[in-house]
Amino acid sequence: MENIIIKPILTEKMADLGEKLNRYGFEVKTDVNKIQIKKAIESTYGVSVKSVNTMKHGGGKRKMKYTNKGVSFQRTRVIKKAIVTLDAGDVIDLYENI
Repeated sequence: MENIIIKPILTEKMADLGEKLNRYGFEVKTDVNKIQIKKAIESTYGVSVKSVNTMKHGGGKRKMKYTNKGVSFQRTRVIKKAIVTLDAGDVIDLYENI
């Protein structure tokens, strides 16, 4: 499990999902699959995972900038998010180290 989880997603929407539906969001590496994500979450936090949903964001339309050296093109970086649903009774406390 060499650093599959990059960081947890700490937003109001994810906090609301954590309270209501026992779901937590994490930013993960782009080349991992759901089985590897499930094993990493279970070993890191000591919980049992019911399901994993993934999505990719970014890398779409390129932006063009006019600079002194000419025209340069930029794209946003591609990130992969994993929404992890835990079994009933399991909780991950993401705010304990703040």
